[in-house]
Amino acid sequence: MSETGQQVLSVRNLKKYFDVRSGVLARKTGQVYAVDGVSFDIAAGETLGLVGESGCGKSTVGRVIMRLLDPTSGEIHLKGDDISTISKSDVRAYRREMQMVFQDPYSSLNPKLSAGTLVSEPLKNFKEGSATDIRQRVTKLFERVGFKPDAMERYPHEFSGGQRQRLGLARALAVNPSLIVADEPVSALDVSVQAQVINLLIDLQDEFNLALLFISHDLAVVEHVSHRIAVMYVGKLVEITDTQTLFKNPQHPYTEALLSAVPTPDPLASKEKIILAGDVPSPINPPSGCRFHTRCPYVMDQCRHEDPPLKQVASGHQVACHLRDAVS
Repeated sequence: MSETGQQVLSVRNLKKYFDVRSGVLARKTGQVYAVDGVSFDIAAGETLGLVGESGCGKSTVGRVIMRLLDPTSGEIHLKGDDISTISKSDVRAYRREMQMVFQDPYSSLNPKLSAGTLVSEPLKNFKEGSATDIRQRVTKLFERVGFKPDAMERYPHEFSGGQRQRLGLARALAVNPSLIVADEPVSALDVSVQAQVINLLIDLQDEFNLALLFISHDLAVVEHVSHRIAVMYVGKLVEITDTQTLFKNPQHPYTEALLSAVPTPDPLASKEKIILAGDVPSPINPPSGCRFHTRCPYVMDQCRHEDPPLKQVASGHQVACHLRDAVS
């Protein structure tokens, strides 16, 4: 992995609530607190892994950063510019700087267009050179992600799942973005193909010095690809630190439980799994205080009433838990 550099993305107290409506008049009856006060930074050449159970809000974070969804409040700074409140038409100017890779590449590819046309579309939209220049660049991109030039004439349905994800990467890289948001980019692929796509993504990040937000529920994949990891639970971040520290010294009880469920390659190695009681709370009616207190084995009375802030417990290590004391 490349060394990290200048800050590309800065997210501060990001919130995204969805209205719940019911009845014939579709009156508002509540809110889904999908993302509730998330803050983090990503530098050039750095990968931040965002992990959590299904429904925790991690994919919504990615879509709000990309401005596919409007934030309820908070700030999104892309290379110093606040893009959280600009109009949809003004967001277009920033598409050159940020691109997204989706979980299902087939759903994001127009089946009526050839692969070469799909990858050239962003270049044409931003008027990146003549038709000859664009074709030369697309040809190089295809070669870079492991395709032969004749693949440009094929259509999305003629590619396998892993090949379509490579096609999605080529399309995302076409306009030389500074940031890529990858939302579960390998979860639908076979394990052997996952490794190929992940290694390609790491190589491309080194080559283009990309800032990467890697969203996944698979901790083993996130460990391999990420410099730092942020753990999310019911709309909130509960822990952020570098990858090595998180796996060796987790500080939040939820992180401990997640890591205990990661399979080990050694069948003889003993590992105690932490079984959490109860179900994940609904984001429509989250618990008061710490949202994890309904399942936490170390719950205290303070946890039930006071929401713990994300605080620094060691250099570069932030945790939202009343069990941990903050350090200056």
